[in-house]
Amino acid sequence: MSELPDFHSAIVYLINADSARATLPFQRANRAEQYATAFWFDELVKETAEGAVVRQYLVTAGEPTRVETAEITLRQELCSPAMSAEKLAMTGFAEGWIHLGDLGVAVMPDTPLYAYAARKGWSWTTDEITDGVAATEEDIAALDGTPVPAYLLGHPVDAENGAREQVLVVGEIVRTDEDGVRWVGTLPQGCVGAPVFIGARLGENSFKLVCVGVALPGEGPHPIATFDRIRAALLAVAPERRGDVPAIAAEPRSAVPKRRWWRRRG
Repeated sequence: MSELPDFHSAIVYLINADSARATLPFQRANRAEQYATAFWFDELVKETAEGAVVRQYLVTAGEPTRVETAEITLRQELCSPAMSAEKLAMTGFAEGWIHLGDLGVAVMPDTPLYAYAARKGWSWTTDEITDGVAATEEDIAALDGTPVPAYLLGHPVDAENGAREQVLVVGEIVRTDEDGVRWVGTLPQGCVGAPVFIGARLGENSFKLVCVGVALPGEGPHPIATFDRIRAALLAVAPERRGDVPAIAAEPRSAVPKRRWWRRRG
């Protein structure tokens, strides 16, 4: 029997187990446009005997963030206590984002998001894409031009009622010297800005889950801004921005692993 169904199922399981609460759908408020998906990311600053020190961001494609007021769909599992309203309107939305050079990616430090929740009397209960899962230069270099099965965790737009349910979209990615990494397959409306995952082989019966990067708008196969470049861009804005982005000194935890991996039984 082929191992592909087990391999596929294991990747789907890990994405849902680790990242189901990492994504947020948003759009321009009061208009049916600028639909996108954002996700939480923990940038590892350092590791100490007491635990990991991270900076946390909301990450997405840059273009959809350029709106004055955004409407965010908030699922009940993302906040405590659960909100009665599913829609949040955030004014001054565009000003809250840092655009990472020419990558087409924008990040929002977690400070205004936590402050917003505190003003409303609730707190975030999210998952994050951790530094241990985000792709390294070595992960990207290992993509050799052969299409690789890939998984996009996003919030497409329901054509009938506009709902933004979370969906795991299956496709492929491919890297070429000319075009970089691209998503090969359908990118549903609303999934720009979503994280893209692969299962990178470690051996015959094992793999590690890797978040390759962020799906960007574009024609044909959609470009992906890879996490090796995102990390470099975050470092580049450090002298101007680090004072505005406080680090979170975490209690001892496994939320920022050295490297997540999966081994198939048998």
